Amino acid sequence: MVNYPISQIGSGRHTLSVLVENRPGVLARVAGLFARRAFNINSLSVSPTERDDISRITVTADVEAVPLEQVIKQLNKLLHVLKIVELDPDNTVERELVLIKVAANERNRSDVLEIVKLFRVRVVDVHPESLTIEATGAGGKLDALLGLLDNYGIIELVRSGAVAVTRGPRALSEKVIGSTVTGR
Repeated sequence: MVNYPISQIGSGRHTLSVLVENRPGVLARVAGLFARRAFNINSLSVSPTERDDISRITVTADVEAVPLEQVIKQLNKLLHVLKIVELDPDNTVERELVLIKVAANERNRSDVLEIVKLFRVRVVDVHPESLTIEATGAGGKLDALLGLLDNYGIIELVRSGAVAVTRGPRALSEKVIGSTVTGR
């Protein structure tokens, strides 16, 4: 029932896509399961899907493969959890959004704008002493951008957490049996 990519056996960063019924309290139960197992969640993103009755929770965590298998088995037992897939990084499109407020005055503004241009990101707010930058992309790209901007002084930072879908024409929700979800 759960896909375990061979490339991720062992320790490391794992991304889970969890389809759940769109009901109150489901997120708390999913996050609570990770907390009870003492696993730190690196990022957590929840959103509606193409179906009104289903939400998708995307969880990234650094976990050993064997304990992760146990967490997945326990997630499958939770009420209102419909489908869990560990996403294979080689067959997944994953993105994050970050807003970065960076110190930018008359002396360094052109340098910061050069970095913005290099990374093909955009400035969404301008102040005489700062720029707010919006960037979307893979985690590695955003980490590299933050590394360069850190030299100028990051005033404030907010990062959305990963969202991910598998490549190809099929939706994960197609694998959910329609009778298990109210509505459709």
